[in-house]
Amino acid sequence: MSKTISEIHEIRAKKQKDLLIRTDPSAVPTKEGGRMHILVCGGTGCTSSNSLKIMEELEILIRTSGMQDDIKIVKTGCFGLCAKGPIVMLYPDHIMYTLVQPEDVNEIFDSHVKNGIPVKRLLAGEQKDGEITNALDSLDFFSRQMRIALRNCGAINPEDIDEYIARDGYLALEKVLTEMEPEDVIDEIKASGLRGRGGGGFPTGVKWNFAAAQQEHEKYVCCNADEGDPGAFMDRSVLEGDPHSVIEAMIIAGYAIGASQGYIYVRAEYPIAVERLDIAIRQAREYGLLGEDILGKGFNFNLELRLGAGAFVCGEETALMTSVEGKRGEPRPRPPFPAVKGLFGKPTILNNVETYANIPVIILGGAQWFSSIGTEKSKGTKVFAIGGKINNTGLVEIPMGTTLREIIFDIGGGIPNGKKFKAAQTGGPSGGCIPASELDTPIDYDSLIALGSMMGSGGLIVMDEDTCMVDLAKFFLEFTVDESCGKCPPCRIGVKRMLEIVTRITEGEGCPEDLELLEILARNIKAGALCGLGQTAPNPVLSTMKYFKDEYLAHVIDKKCPAGVCRSMLKFLIAQDTCKRCGICKKNCPANAISGDKNTPFSIDQDKCIKCGVCMEKCPFKSILKNA
Repeated sequence: MSKTISEIHEIRAKKQKDLLIRTDPSAVPTKEGGRMHILVCGGTGCTSSNSLKIMEELEILIRTSGMQDDIKIVKTGCFGLCAKGPIVMLYPDHIMYTLVQPEDVNEIFDSHVKNGIPVKRLLAGEQKDGEITNALDSLDFFSRQMRIALRNCGAINPEDIDEYIARDGYLALEKVLTEMEPEDVIDEIKASGLRGRGGGGFPTGVKWNFAAAQQEHEKYVCCNADEGDPGAFMDRSVLEGDPHSVIEAMIIAGYAIGASQGYIYVRAEYPIAVERLDIAIRQAREYGLLGEDILGKGFNFNLELRLGAGAFVCGEETALMTSVEGKRGEPRPRPPFPAVKGLFGKPTILNNVETYANIPVIILGGAQWFSSIGTEKSKGTKVFAIGGKINNTGLVEIPMGTTLREIIFDIGGGIPNGKKFKAAQTGGPSGGCIPASELDTPIDYDSLIALGSMMGSGGLIVMDEDTCMVDLAKFFLEFTVDESCGKCPPCRIGVKRMLEIVTRITEGEGCPEDLELLEILARNIKAGALCGLGQTAPNPVLSTMKYFKDEYLAHVIDKKCPAGVCRSMLKFLIAQDTCKRCGICKKNCPANAISGDKNTPFSIDQDKCIKCGVCMEKCPFKSILKNA
């Protein structure tokens, strides 16, 4: 049933009392708000690690103990600290438990829920002088972040529109429809300095202004949720944890440019995100926040989902729109740009999930506030999905201008097993590698481009000393070759030729002339490819050649892989001075390549060795050496 503005306000006021126990550390538990709220992560990562089973176990214990009126179980989106999932958060104590398993539920319930004694072994927060501190405040992972796009992720039930409303949800839409003209909205977004978070970094307000200026009756608003970069899961997490923020922003965008129809293009491999978007759209319709005469202000806007089949190229805006139209997802030449001629040949704006998630906050907080965050040319915050060789794998949001060192070591917890940091890859297959010498570079759009990389959508892959940069470049080329739509020869043929050369180098068959040929191919592909994905495909090779040329030279001249990764160049040897002749390596060798006994020195037949590394893994005396 549609809600009036006053009814929405009543829902907000009532629900805020319920959420006070989560939002105010000094809040006193009441029967109205529930004595305790137990939040369980329902994001993809934690769900795959049995978090839903944890919820079931909690619900059974609460029901059998007759405490239904005292305890509220809430399924949330991703908290961000994915390396420590599944995560359970208890309010009003503000205590976070990590790495929780279903078998831990009884202990949490008996000790903490019933008797107020936290289970120390599962605590996320540090314990200082025997006292348990607030989990979020005591963890650098959370305390060093500034959450705007992620403001509601892990804090609300994404399947409950009332919880979103209680956190000022749809208040920005109300402000826009009652206090602002379309041009006022665009001016506010332009003044905020918000740039597209999908990779290109184009000013959002300028894009909206182009579309608004078109004298067409029919226009469209699109959301790019086709997140395809390896290691990227920012947009997925926002959709799973806070879908209404994107919906509200798209309605505002429709009002600003004069559009009445929107589409969210989300990949089908995101089933939880798709389900929660579907629920959120249905709820928004029921409340009259989508459809005809929104909030009684005469504005109409509808929203539909379109599922992508997982083609990386459909992250490119023109290919995405072509796919929405029901055609093969291939890019088309620009100009004309989508703001002039986009979906179904009509003016269209396309922004990604994170860009939209910032819009309601900018409208409520003001352009001046938002533009005070970040750097001169890169305003606001940026969400990164940190993965690879790092302790705190997860999702972080930091102000633009934060250094790579802060992200990796202060928030990310550094490199596991005492290894040295080697490089960070940003921008996925379209980006590049940042070496250790640039750790103190402030992260923003322009600084990353100057380093030969790019912001991209926000994937950040960390590499340690054991990473081969030539092999890494090969990995991204393999991805691009597999995902190329094949429409233009520079990408279809040129990138494949680059892959063949790099593969040859990793197999010990490269020559110095190959390095020159790679650079020639890269320049031609960047100049001739049809879309941005093809144009940026050579970046991983160019950046690794720029900062790690010595590794390429070692491969082509010395026929060695310094990191010991490229198997064709590996040799496993037995150090006779430390070998105890125990025979463990021989017993475990799957290729029967090791000979020797107690009286005869053990050795490895290089012709038989398949370079699997099992001997090194099993040797208790560290007598197997990897000689690259």
